[in-house]
Amino acid sequence: FYYKSSVLLVYTDDCIIMGASDAELDKMVKKLQSSFDLTEEGDLCDYLGIKVTRHEDASISLTQPHLIASILKDLGLDKPNTNTAHTPSSSTKKKALTRHEDLPAHDQKQFDYRSVIGKLNYLEKSSRPDIAEAVHQCARFSSNPRSAHTEAVKRIGRYLRGTDQQGVIMRPGDTQSFECWVDASHAGEWQNEGDTPDSATARSRMGYVFTYANCPILWASKLQTEIALSTTEAEYMALSMAMRELIPLVRLFTEAKKKGIDVDVNKAVIKCTVFEDNEGAAEIATVHKFRSRTKHIHLKYHHFREHVKNGLVRIEKVSTEAQLADVFTKPLGLVLFLKHRLGIMGW
Repeated sequence: FYYKSSVLLVYTDDCIIMGASDAELDKMVKKLQSSFDLTEEGDLCDYLGIKVTRHEDASISLTQPHLIASILKDLGLDKPNTNTAHTPSSSTKKKALTRHEDLPAHDQKQFDYRSVIGKLNYLEKSSRPDIAEAVHQCARFSSNPRSAHTEAVKRIGRYLRGTDQQGVIMRPGDTQSFECWVDASHAGEWQNEGDTPDSATARSRMGYVFTYANCPILWASKLQTEIALSTTEAEYMALSMAMRELIPLVRLFTEAKKKGIDVDVNKAVIKCTVFEDNEGAAEIATVHKFRSRTKHIHLKYHHFREHVKNGLVRIEKVSTEAQLADVFTKPLGLVLFLKHRLGIMGW
């Protein structure tokens, strides 16, 4: 909700009030108190279980140590001598998660699989994008988890055990604009050794992270709903799906600016990986012409090209090594994982 140049965010019965003028905020609180039983708790330090910490360098960190402690307790990894992991998932191809129907079922006596996955999902969406790919992989098998999935969840827990006080660090940059980093791993989970009963391994995993003023505000890791026939197609589908989330955000900020709120909305920049034939993904988005090799791509993936043409977004190419969204598409080795974690989370 807007009140002059201030904003009121409401989730059930928890509210955040933001604005540049203390006098305006005080007036807003008094108006609310005249109609509702409202308790004012001062500066924002905790919201929906997320700890908000302001630092001397003007950065803000979002952490969830209590939720992580609860997850570790469920997994039995809360002991002082628990081994930790440097990454949330193994980058070894042989350990890629599939249905693993030949393995023993998950032992519910160890921990409640669905309950832990639910907590990990909330943690990942709120303050820990570094575990997004690993959590989504494990969540896919919640209906029939096997022993391999048990170990994968515990691997995430061991990673959290060593980083339980960490979260997203917001360090605003000088430029107020959106950037969207998009990537896809074409059939990256396909099992080459023999046939597999899990057809989902032929689907490409996509990921994206949106930043505003250099701060991450939205991210996701998910399997594409359709099987892409090439790297270009997988990247283009990822680009389209990310745009569905970005365009409403740009419009929201544009609306806020018209209300007098001090935000700027420069042309949003979309960055997609360029490797092998992936320059084609950027070309399809910017050059509108008939192509026999891509005519099968459904209309729903072309929806955003008008926004490119009108200048609402600009698509740029970025090298694979500099692609932050790579961390959402597949398990990475330690060096590359740490590099992208630093770029997204600030540590």
